[in-house]
Amino acid sequence: MSRRPRGAGSAAEPPVVPRPAQLQEFRRNLLAWFHAHKRALPWRETRDPYRIWISEVMLQQTRVAAALPYYRRFQARFPNVRALARAPERDVLQAWVGLGYYSRARNLQRAAWEMVHRHSGRFPQTLEAALALPGVGRYTAAAVLSIAYDVPLAVLDGNVARVLARLGAVRGDLRDPRRWKLLEAAAQHLLGRTAPGDWNQAMMELGATVCTPRAPSCSACPVSKFCRARALNLQASIPAPRKKRGPEDVRLAAAVLLDARGYTLLVGPEPGSGNGLFSRMWQFPAVRVKASPEASLRLHLRNTLRIEPPSGFALAPARHTVTYRRVTLLPYLMPVEKLPEAPLGAARTENARIEPGGRVRLPLSGVERWPISSATRKIARRALAAAESK
Repeated sequence: MSRRPRGAGSAAEPPVVPRPAQLQEFRRNLLAWFHAHKRALPWRETRDPYRIWISEVMLQQTRVAAALPYYRRFQARFPNVRALARAPERDVLQAWVGLGYYSRARNLQRAAWEMVHRHSGRFPQTLEAALALPGVGRYTAAAVLSIAYDVPLAVLDGNVARVLARLGAVRGDLRDPRRWKLLEAAAQHLLGRTAPGDWNQAMMELGATVCTPRAPSCSACPVSKFCRARALNLQASIPAPRKKRGPEDVRLAAAVLLDARGYTLLVGPEPGSGNGLFSRMWQFPAVRVKASPEASLRLHLRNTLRIEPPSGFALAPARHTVTYRRVTLLPYLMPVEKLPEAPLGAARTENARIEPGGRVRLPLSGVERWPISSATRKIARRALAAAESK
């Protein structure tokens, strides 16, 4: 490794990378290791940009082991971009239930529509066109273009950034915009031009399996001789831990309206309901509360559904966590003679009645078959258990 001038590790300088004379050895060692030790994953068995794209989106904020069964089911249900583009959004969201961050699924379908109508049903082959797709950022574009089309674009995600930071003993917050830009430049400098897809996957694999956040396996690292953090015994403290936002306590009161037939009502995103905590999916009528949850909920029902709410039965609270928010769900079971009237023009699908205004009537026992968040699922289970015990 070349020596760094005074001030090494600041955001004003790029991280140390192997000297030109060492770069060939660095690349050779890493690629040989990757081909010998890479995990067998279904998206590595193809050059189909659609399958690669789906995997890259699923792996955002999701571990490989957790994403694998979803990937297989999603591919079986939506085998190509045209199938995804024409599917009802409800089906796409239902296939995504459990993966979280549902904006990824919505953006997938929007991007699929763009590909069908603007790119002949294919993932575009230029960076500019890829970045114009909904939900596609620099990382996803570089991953798909390099792996599927051999475009020489380096990826930079958390795993790759950690590898580069340790190689160059880069201190400080890696997500600092100036420092991130320098890491992007370093990643592009290291990129193997003859097989950019393999190179990017090798860097990601190294970060995921060897150069891990805690207790990196330096003895198993194929490029440890080039690592400045190891030479300085700093691998445990690099990268610096990110500052975490303090926890926020949230209370949500939710109404499970239930008629004599066992039908209930779900609604679309509601202003003021804390819908971000319901992943902008179908939910029970709900509102964020501070005090008097039942009174606040009754007022909410009057304002949104234009009904005089019946007295409810408080169900057991449920705990739920979304990023930095600690949520207490306060469900109320509210028996009604009749669910709110459907506006004119309501349509039917399966065993449910979808109303124009973002409402759906369906059996309480069938709620979990709809695209709902885990918070709504917890409420539904408590309500169903209470209804069945009466």
